[in-house]
Amino acid sequence: MKIVDKAGLRQVIETIAEGATVAISGAGGGLLEPETILGAFEETFLSTGRPSQLTLIHALGMGDRIEKGTNRFAYEGMVKRVIGGHWIWSPRMLRLAQENKIEAYCLPSGAITNLFREIGARRPGLFTHVGLGTFVDPRLGGGRCNDRTTEEIIELFEIDGREVLRYKPFPVHVAVVRGTFSDELGNISASEEPADLDSYSIALAAKNSGGIVIAQVREVVPKGRLRPREVSIPGNLVDYVFADPDQAQTYHGPYDLALAGLGPHETPVELPATADIVRQIVARRGAVELIKGATINFGFGMSAGVAEHIVRAGESSHYWFTIEQGIHGGDLLTGDLFGIAANPVAILSASEQFDLYSGGGLDQTFLGLAEMDRFGNVNVSHFGGQISGPGGFIDISQGAKNVVFCGSFDAKGASIGLADGGLKIERHGQITKLVEQVAGITFSGSEAIKRGQTVHYVTERAVFKLTDGGVELIEHAPSVDVRTDILERMAFAPIVRNPVEMDKAHFAPASLNDTGEISVSA
Repeated sequence: MKIVDKAGLRQVIETIAEGATVAISGAGGGLLEPETILGAFEETFLSTGRPSQLTLIHALGMGDRIEKGTNRFAYEGMVKRVIGGHWIWSPRMLRLAQENKIEAYCLPSGAITNLFREIGARRPGLFTHVGLGTFVDPRLGGGRCNDRTTEEIIELFEIDGREVLRYKPFPVHVAVVRGTFSDELGNISASEEPADLDSYSIALAAKNSGGIVIAQVREVVPKGRLRPREVSIPGNLVDYVFADPDQAQTYHGPYDLALAGLGPHETPVELPATADIVRQIVARRGAVELIKGATINFGFGMSAGVAEHIVRAGESSHYWFTIEQGIHGGDLLTGDLFGIAANPVAILSASEQFDLYSGGGLDQTFLGLAEMDRFGNVNVSHFGGQISGPGGFIDISQGAKNVVFCGSFDAKGASIGLADGGLKIERHGQITKLVEQVAGITFSGSEAIKRGQTVHYVTERAVFKLTDGGVELIEHAPSVDVRTDILERMAFAPIVRNPVEMDKAHFAPASLNDTGEISVSA
């Protein structure tokens, strides 16, 4: 292991061969993101034209939507191919894909993370059910994002009469990871970070591919300072260490030890205001589906409102919270720090967490709903003819026994009010979200039926359930006309047997009292 300064780091980067495969670890909001090293990649390319024609791989979304994270690689000539789990945080890279200037793939985050592990173990790829029936299934596009992208990197197999996907392995030439500390032997500890993510798997994949591992840390400490159980990457896997004493824990700044489970949270966790009527209703109705004692995952967006509802009601102890970043328990953060928790009870690697999900260890999940169709398929990854990436959505939704999708009934320009314990639709949205066929399948209704999952779709004016015969309308909001406000605003005809009114309590005005709990007016 060699400790390098900024000049030495740039020299290492300059020596990376043209066409090399670079894997980076990190997640949105700056979580475990080796930002200084990524910035050095950008600076070196702009000044020397090296490294070039890279294949860049990242499991989770990285960046600040402006310049950080994978935005650092978003230059024609610098990257040839990008394989990402989520692209929203890097609009510059997304634009290159949309303009057909790079080869681009979107794959499930868990599949990418666990593929790194398989590459590191020199096994013949990742064999899994994750992705079957979705847009990453080779029969439905294989995760390819544009016309320039032609190579099939996923294969369909049948093993013991069961369909599985094989995510093909590839050599990783450079791994870029981050921790809090390195000792003089190169052992990396992420002990003060909010997560471990897939750092070890990425380092192992590079080292066993004959590549190099570059680690960014806040501080180099003497040999023997790190406790063995605090080491997330052993020194034999690490080639270069760059110390940045100004390294921030997240984009929000200095280290808060509570985010690593090491101390009291300095400031209260702030929950979003509850002025959004649609979000209130969906959270309240979604919470009805909660299973006490369940191991639960909450997704980003409106589904996170159910988690906020639980916190405000003081019922967090009734459930076991998990996040795909490897977090268990704690106070879930929101916004661009989603994926982090204050005072977590356990922090595992993302690889281990996705194994839990893939194996069926998740009792319940609450996820977003951008589009839903007559087959019960859900789209959260395809917008305007382009793919933005599923993140952990596919891994999670396919593994959970009980799935609750949460979202607004329609979009763009809708105006919703409350009146007499019911819903008042002042103006319908311009965009229909319940469509004949989704633009891209991020969740497959037919696969869910095969797996025996329980699936609900919760909106502010209607609740649907997935059945063997299709999507059934089971509840409607009080005061709405089922035909004119629901059925005629859908692009397909659901099964309608005997829908009942949603509980009027979901439509009561709400405010926040001093304890942060939702109080309902009498």
